[in-house]
Amino acid sequence: MTMMKTIDDLAVAGQRVLVRDDLNVPVDGGRVTDDGRIRAALTTLTALLDRGAGVIVCAHLGRPKGEPDPKYSLAPVAARLTELLGRPVQFAADTAGPAAQAAVATLRPGGVVMLENLRFEAGETSKDDDQRGAFADRLAALAELYVADGFGSVHRKHASVYDVALRLPHAAGYLVQAEVAALTRLTGDIRHPYAVVLGGAKVADKFEAIGSLISAADRVLIGGAMAFPFLVAQGHKVGTSLLEPGQVDLASGYLDQAARAGTQIVLPSDFIVAPEPAAGAPHHVAAADAIPADQMGLDIGPESARSFAAGIRGASTIFWNGPMGVFELAPYAGGTSTVASALTGSGAFTLIGGGDTGAAIRALGFPESAFGYVSTGGGATLEFIEGKTLPGLAVLHDR
Repeated sequence: MTMMKTIDDLAVAGQRVLVRDDLNVPVDGGRVTDDGRIRAALTTLTALLDRGAGVIVCAHLGRPKGEPDPKYSLAPVAARLTELLGRPVQFAADTAGPAAQAAVATLRPGGVVMLENLRFEAGETSKDDDQRGAFADRLAALAELYVADGFGSVHRKHASVYDVALRLPHAAGYLVQAEVAALTRLTGDIRHPYAVVLGGAKVADKFEAIGSLISAADRVLIGGAMAFPFLVAQGHKVGTSLLEPGQVDLASGYLDQAARAGTQIVLPSDFIVAPEPAAGAPHHVAAADAIPADQMGLDIGPESARSFAAGIRGASTIFWNGPMGVFELAPYAGGTSTVASALTGSGAFTLIGGGDTGAAIRALGFPESAFGYVSTGGGATLEFIEGKTLPGLAVLHDR
């Protein structure tokens, strides 16, 4: 495959550059509560601005249904980007309509415009090539060049990710380059022992990837809500814990696959349980095979946390995707914090994947510099490691 062009290969001075970023960050009360993904976008944006480009930032937030929805507006993100860039970001109140066109018409070198949420347009995510293409035409008309820097969305065949790159001279931004370089260390010549730590509540998004990780890893440690299908597959009851019944058979198959491959699967031996995920709810430690019927597991227990830390020690490569519990609530943050500490002291190449995991380490006070690489991608990171073709990367390779 040919190499991706980078922004160093583009003559950007005096040009309008459409940059697809991943700014899908948590917003509460009109304020961004975790700006990790915005900070990750700064290197590319600053380089383009310093080289005399007029920059048009486009991104999505949440999952609006193809029409404007005020609760998913990118206006708070534009405000935070203004603070972090140290220069004004003009916010266009639509995506590729009159407001966007007017803002871009007055864009000067060194200036920044941010478009409203791309997913306010049905054409962004449409499965219909013509509908997607029509929206891509409108986006492409705003600029002379296109830069892909939203790694978290490169696994989607969306208008702003795929189709615009077919219409404009294009290149990868510095974040996409860095992501590809780091993740390649988990797909090529992996240094063993290789430990994988999986967790989080978005189990469906990750379950498909487990098979390829079992094939590659020496040890897979499974916490968070992801552990429950495996425990049920072993015959245990998990009370009211998060569980999708269809995943139990899959988990059983993965346990069989691991046994055949000689890959060790480590499951929690205890949990911190409560009747509901609330900070003030009464909580206690329960064995994994004795979760009360009216309680739910909200974090791995202290014995499990020690066991996971021991499973991490001695590894040469560690991939972690998904917190061990509801880390946002103090009583259920201990497991995630213990795993993070074990990674920082491991001496291994450590890669953290998934927006929730990155948010967790920042919320718990761990500097990103304490880890080998903190990926901004969730599903994109997993699909890359699985070896899948990602449309947003494939389109950047000029054939």
